[in-house]
Amino acid sequence: MRFTSERRLDDGVLVRDFTLDEIPGTLWTPGAPEPTGTPGSTRAPGSAEPPAPLPLILMAHNNGLPRHEPRLGARARYSAARGYAVASIDAAGCGDRPRTAAEEQARTELRRALAAGEPVDDIFESFIGPLIEKAAPDWTTALSALLELPEISGPVGYSGWMALGIHLTATDPRITAAGFFAGGYVPHAQRAQAPDVTVPLLLLLQWDDEGNPRERALQLFDTFGTREKTLHANLGGHTGTPWFEVEDGDRFFGRHLKTPPQPTRAATP
Repeated sequence: MRFTSERRLDDGVLVRDFTLDEIPGTLWTPGAPEPTGTPGSTRAPGSAEPPAPLPLILMAHNNGLPRHEPRLGARARYSAARGYAVASIDAAGCGDRPRTAAEEQARTELRRALAAGEPVDDIFESFIGPLIEKAAPDWTTALSALLELPEISGPVGYSGWMALGIHLTATDPRITAAGFFAGGYVPHAQRAQAPDVTVPLLLLLQWDDEGNPRERALQLFDTFGTREKTLHANLGGHTGTPWFEVEDGDRFFGRHLKTPPQPTRAATP
């Protein structure tokens, strides 16, 4: 992994772009602790203790939109300012990565069908299914490299695109909590994987999402295999998720990525 740029935001969050082979990505981390000896610092003067390694949240935008999309960046900055490392990548076929002629044709056909009010399930299946198959290995590779950084220790959470998140969470045991946005088409292959999602889950659903029939999302919620799952539904269209859901998401990840596991009680005889 090679960092190619960095900038410090006014809230102290450090934003660094990186490349990993052909994978471009961005990493958001909290501001540095106050220098020793400064007013209000809790560290003893002369102390050289480094900050504790951070839990990590992988953050993906729906259907492979770029990692620099403003809504994703705002969510990442919010979480980083509250003590997480947050990473996003442009995986194969996503964001600024090159697209094949077949992918471009599928996108064009999808826009045409949506504008004409025609059924789009078959187009989504032919487009989103292969996109996930190409993107998932890049996310796995990036996760391995991120966990090698000294400032990141895990645990690992996932937040964002549901179809991709189902696949990653069902197949990678390093992901221990997930927040899914119920938007866009979920291919048959990922619906079949839903029972294998057994980590704590928060599902966000926009009740009037023009691209995601709520009945499908509700059925999928029933299918997830985890015993700890929560559904938040809000009125409004696809991009209308209220900001307070970002705040609730931070509390969700705080419970599962920051809180030490509680000891198991012995069974009562």
